Amino acid sequence: MAGPTQDAARVLAEFRPGANIYLQGAVGEPLALRGILSDTPGALAGVSLTSCLLPGMNEFDYAALNPAARLTTFMLPAALRSSFEAGGVVVRPMAYSQIAAWLASAPAPDLAILQVTPPDARGLCSLGPCADFAPLVWPRARRRLAFVNANLPYVRRGPTIPFDAIDVAVPADGPFITGPDAPTTDEQRAIAGRIATLIPDGAAIQTGIGGAPAAALAGLADRRGLIVRSGMVTEGYHALAEAGALDPAAEHITGLALGDEDFMRWAAETLTFADATVTHGAASLAKAERLYAINSALEVDLFGQANIEWRGGRLMSGLGGAPDFARAARRSNGGRAILALPATTGRGAISRIVGRLDAPTVSIPRDDTDLIITEHGVADLRGVDLESRARSLIAIAAPAHRERLAAEWAAIRRGL
Repeated sequence: MAGPTQDAARVLAEFRPGANIYLQGAVGEPLALRGILSDTPGALAGVSLTSCLLPGMNEFDYAALNPAARLTTFMLPAALRSSFEAGGVVVRPMAYSQIAAWLASAPAPDLAILQVTPPDARGLCSLGPCADFAPLVWPRARRRLAFVNANLPYVRRGPTIPFDAIDVAVPADGPFITGPDAPTTDEQRAIAGRIATLIPDGAAIQTGIGGAPAAALAGLADRRGLIVRSGMVTEGYHALAEAGALDPAAEHITGLALGDEDFMRWAAETLTFADATVTHGAASLAKAERLYAINSALEVDLFGQANIEWRGGRLMSGLGGAPDFARAARRSNGGRAILALPATTGRGAISRIVGRLDAPTVSIPRDDTDLIITEHGVADLRGVDLESRARSLIAIAAPAHRERLAAEWAAIRRGL
């Protein structure tokens, strides 16, 4: 039986100069790989890695291990900042549906690196609670290297890979990426209360990354017939199930789960996991009625344009799935696209409702914004004129910033 040294050697033998390697990201990132490559950084010389690494989940910088390595990703976790500035990290600014399309049609990688469960009685390994992109890549890869982790929950309804389709299987029992919900602030609880008044029984629910969307789930315990239709689920969905809020007869679909181990095991037993062409694809989402997409933003301007990527002109994240779900919810029969954000940051000194975005790009355009919610109220932008949009958004800004925003709008209006 191979030992740790032999297993590491088998992994490193797959790394060659010029190799194009796909690495499973999000909660599917195999943590064992970090140590192997840290011990032998020379293996990354001339290697190109591609992975959808997510802020808050994947904070290990592979590109920093070797100056001749290159990492392509689609968002920018904080830990990758130095390598990004040095040119070792390349960011492709795509929404999730575009990432899926790109990965499905890009040249086949030389190697796909996955994390899987041991095979079941049928010889099938589960990808665990992370089905976003790996199912689109591994069938096309020339070779497949899988870290087999017996601690990873086996997803009952989700993508699998036959064990005999794995070229290099490495035992790697150990921890996998988890992350409990962050503490909820007073502002987020106030926002969640406003969101809860808008969501009816029988709605399909999506929540994105951010404190306000996660907090919104706590206000829905008294609903009935809710359907999970989210790219990611967090621990609040388990609480909804326990409260009887989820439709017991419906198929509840997600792409990945993030929470503590007990939650991840519940999600693996209960939910359907699907790749991003299903969770974020326009054709799939078009079938969802009464879709309520609840996402966050860093700032929103008086035109209703949202910035979810930039802080102070510096790239802080990426598009993720918010644009896909905002667009789908706007078009869903009975659906709503909600952007939820605290009115200020910097202890109230900086308004997150701004006159005009000064970010390099617009993340969500004004025609895909619908309801903007802060702790001070709800701005309903559906079908309203420019003046009404601005007035509604000023009204949900923090009181201390409203007079200045009104003056900014007057100046903007004169220049239109």
